Amino acid sequence: MIYNKLGKSNIEVSKICFGSLTMGPLQRDLSANEGASLIEYAYSKGINFIDTAELYETYAHLNEAIKRIGRDKLVIASKCYAYSEETASVSFEKALSEMNTDYIDVFMLHEQMSEHTIKGHYEAIEYFLKQKQQGRIRAFGISTHYVAGVLGAIKYPEIEIVHPITNINGLGIQDGTREDMENALLRYKALGGGVFGMKPFGGGNLLGGIDQCFEYLKAQSYLDAIAFGMQSFAEIDFNVAKILGESITDEMISRIDHKEKKLQIADWCIGCGACVEKCDHKALSLEDGIAKVDRSRCVLCGYCSTVCPEFCIKVY
Repeated sequence: MIYNKLGKSNIEVSKICFGSLTMGPLQRDLSANEGASLIEYAYSKGINFIDTAELYETYAHLNEAIKRIGRDKLVIASKCYAYSEETASVSFEKALSEMNTDYIDVFMLHEQMSEHTIKGHYEAIEYFLKQKQQGRIRAFGISTHYVAGVLGAIKYPEIEIVHPITNINGLGIQDGTREDMENALLRYKALGGGVFGMKPFGGGNLLGGIDQCFEYLKAQSYLDAIAFGMQSFAEIDFNVAKILGESITDEMISRIDHKEKKLQIADWCIGCGACVEKCDHKALSLEDGIAKVDRSRCVLCGYCSTVCPEFCIKVY
């Protein structure tokens, strides 16, 4: 596996980051033991970098993986939506407790839109920076779907790492093109920031051109790592082989579940609109009193399901 330093931090990460969202309750809903087995297998293939979040509800999966592999062998990134010292403390202590760890390698504010949202959450940032001084966080960062989020991080040197949308079509970027995001990330990287991308296949929408997706990712000099949501041993084998430039066998392809995943909205939807408000990608709307999905915009993050009061939204 290829390893890189994550920006100026002394954190060495595999080129592939294991994105844990897709194995949690927002999508595949694997048990903690099943999820830990995937992480354990990924580690055996050279993947030491794991991405999670409070929203994903996969801390139990990481807890079990840590027991099997050892805390010092894994690099863990997590994130939350904190906006104050109090909310930051609650989220951070929850992460430590539920993963049974004394520190988190990379802690981030989730889905920051611009310098204005960063400023508005700065009380939480100050809390996280204090935790870093105490050795409980190794590096602080933000995740973002916005070019303006990356440009905002440039104005705040304390933001050491960004986690942006990065794919060949720029699918999911909310305020610009792929080229706009690339230029912003090159500027951020030139200042010494660390970058690990997300949504390399646009939530599955770009799988028809998967070879081109990988070639694009490997050509991006600003990428220290890229997070792939993986739900099976076969997906781990395939992604590792593609990143390393190894041959893809017919047997390897046959083991991958090629069933197209979709956001499904059950017929008991009450049309409250909470999911529409939650979706940054503008993939949801209300029609005839129920939620409808625009599949050309949906990146299958599943975030909308977290606010559905009727539990009628799933990815499968």
